[in-house]
Amino acid sequence: MTTTTPTFAAQRDEVNAGLAEQAPAELLEAFGRIRADQAAVDYAARAPKVGEKALDFTLLDQLGRPVSLAGVLEQEPVVLIFYRGEWCPYCNVMLRTFGLRAADFSQHGARLVAVSPQTPDNSLTMAEKHSLEFPVLSDEGGAVIGTYGLKYEVTAHELYKAGGADLDTFNGEGRWILPAPAVFVVDREGIVRFVSVNGDYTQRAEPDEALAALDSLGR
Repeated sequence: MTTTTPTFAAQRDEVNAGLAEQAPAELLEAFGRIRADQAAVDYAARAPKVGEKALDFTLLDQLGRPVSLAGVLEQEPVVLIFYRGEWCPYCNVMLRTFGLRAADFSQHGARLVAVSPQTPDNSLTMAEKHSLEFPVLSDEGGAVIGTYGLKYEVTAHELYKAGGADLDTFNGEGRWILPAPAVFVVDREGIVRFVSVNGDYTQRAEPDEALAALDSLGR
């Protein structure tokens, strides 16, 4: 499928270039060490794998309404996106990129669903900022993120605060946890058909990868 929508990778490179110009070098170096440490963790080994059953859950969306994975799957396949938060420039780029392709996912009969540890208010901010027309769910405390094998504790509180990510504000007091970013394509039977998991938060799946997995469901 061809598209004029910029790829995540191209936009990520722009974000990196902007950060290199604007952010203090010592801050970037410190986050670079965290990114390298996370990239070394094999989150894919912990996460649901292709051919396995996706774990069901019910979470509140950005308007406070309960949404269950099983309930959405009754109607259509799901492209399930785990992201860190609206403070993360790479998450902003990713959700915007997938959101701009919403019509393509609809044509494939699929529904985008995003999950983060943010509070519903911050999920609403994220949805409004990028005009997202799909559920943006709040997994406060990270129980679902944990069952998907993606959860980790953040210990560098002051560093994250210096970078504009006070997780007490975004996730709720004391909830210094994040997910490794991930995308799962789940068919209507609840079987995982595509997985992209990477502890390196600058590496994300492209919409076309998920769309290709949806294409394969029809064959």
